[in-house]
Amino acid sequence: MPSFTSTSVLAMSALAVFATGAVAEGELNLYSSRHYDTDERLYSDFTEQTGITINRIEGKADELIARMEAEGANSPADVLLTVDTSRLERAKEAGILQSIDSPMLEARIPANLQDADNQWFGFSQRARIVFYDKADVTAPPMDYVSLADPAYQGQVCHRSSTNVYSQTLLAAVIENHGEEAAKTWAQGFVDNFARKPQGGDTDQLRALVSGECDIAISNTYYFARAVRTDVDGLPKDAMENIGWVFPAQNAEGAHMNLSGGGVAANAPNKDNAVKFMEYLASDQAQQYFSAGNDEFPAVPGVGLSASVATLGMFRPDAVDLSKVAKNVPAAQKIFTEVGWE
Repeated sequence: MPSFTSTSVLAMSALAVFATGAVAEGELNLYSSRHYDTDERLYSDFTEQTGITINRIEGKADELIARMEAEGANSPADVLLTVDTSRLERAKEAGILQSIDSPMLEARIPANLQDADNQWFGFSQRARIVFYDKADVTAPPMDYVSLADPAYQGQVCHRSSTNVYSQTLLAAVIENHGEEAAKTWAQGFVDNFARKPQGGDTDQLRALVSGECDIAISNTYYFARAVRTDVDGLPKDAMENIGWVFPAQNAEGAHMNLSGGGVAANAPNKDNAVKFMEYLASDQAQQYFSAGNDEFPAVPGVGLSASVATLGMFRPDAVDLSKVAKNVPAAQKIFTEVGWE
């Protein structure tokens, strides 16, 4: 099983260096739902290395997917970048991505983080883990299953069922434990809610600080960001009172959310699109994902930023994320049945 460690930047292998060869003139039309200012460094370095100008259209994932569908064969999109496996799989099913031949990507990106047909590849990850108030919780849940334990009734905060992070987490529970067990778990989880599901992941951490709940589920990069820089409602002294658990370390491992991309089905600049995808798998770009946005690299062995490394070592769930994505409809059905709003 792979694991993430706090190791500093490792020596680069031959594969780890992005080889651009001669400067390649031209353009790349990028459709992206990643809304992080720190990604600017990724784009500027790629242009500096290749001479390829990046033209960006940014928006919400569903809007961009719908736009590419509507544009059809006339779409100017070369690459779609988005967050969460379910959206990558949705883009594939919509027919707006194409298979590509890239031995570099296939070798660099772990098999469970790439599409079997090479239509999308993961480039960064976030672990979805348990955070808790150390003053009020002496025995935090050590796995996802335990979140449904009646011992935690009225203590847990989470996002709504309409959020992709909620959907993918339940879809992973289905893949790892079966649909019936997942439904039982979801019902117990709902019974333990401290409040109606609401807000984003940062809001779940704020709820710990305010005392609305004792246990919250969040992606790691929201917490790491608050440790690294000032975030409204998460003062530094309060952050010291928050503990965390990487769940299921003796079972399937910590659930991971994926950020990735694929080459558009009608890409007018396909060669440049493949170059950009390969650049995102380079050690340099992978380190930017960690240092710039507090994410975990998709490529094994790449060093972590200090704020991410603070979280410590853990074992991630190695489940095939494309299979998890296919369980989202079943997860949505369960949400309705158990009253997870």
